[in-house]
Amino acid sequence: MSVGKGPFLTGTEKRMRIGMAWTAAGHLRRAATAGTLVVALSAAAACTGTAPGGPAVAGSAPASTGTATTPTGTPAGAPPAAPAQVPDILRFTGTTLTGAAFDAAQLAGKPVVLWFWAPWCATCASQAWTVAEVAPRYRDTVPIIGVAGLGEQRAMKEFVTEFDLAGTPQIEDRKGALWKRFKVTEQSIFVIIDRNGTVVHQGFLDGEALTARVAALAGA
Repeated sequence: MSVGKGPFLTGTEKRMRIGMAWTAAGHLRRAATAGTLVVALSAAAACTGTAPGGPAVAGSAPASTGTATTPTGTPAGAPPAAPAQVPDILRFTGTTLTGAAFDAAQLAGKPVVLWFWAPWCATCASQAWTVAEVAPRYRDTVPIIGVAGLGEQRAMKEFVTEFDLAGTPQIEDRKGALWKRFKVTEQSIFVIIDRNGTVVHQGFLDGEALTARVAALAGA
């Protein structure tokens, strides 16, 4: 259908031109809406900081802080704890009645009780029951170490078996080297050394007094 020319349009021509105008406007609105949507999505992505590859997967590991740690939580590369300084009084070695090497330096940093006994000593026998009972209880906090002297090795071993002292280190000192070192001249004598290496007692202790001393050292 042809459209009339001139300043005057028929009713049909007017309706056709109005329809064409509305169609063009609709195209413009849709184009503008699409453009606005693209801009809005771009802005949202910029605000959230999401990488172009998509959002992070749930459960993924957090970003590293740059500080490595060991399984115990100690920073990697941190120096180990310094060992306890060995006081001069604990710088001695020996051999136990079972034939094992003994180094007193391993006791550094702990209170220690040295018990000087002889296998034929009745007083030592009466104290042995208390040592056998107390020593295992405080093995890790206040070690009690026996120093057997003034007798034969066979008699010393029989004494340990009779009084159930096998769970406590017993140094064999038949030659009396440790007895001389600690100036022990009789049995039964307890030498108590605190965690700083200072002798805080040297002399006789009955079972009750020994138990109280060891318990106090463990709680100190």
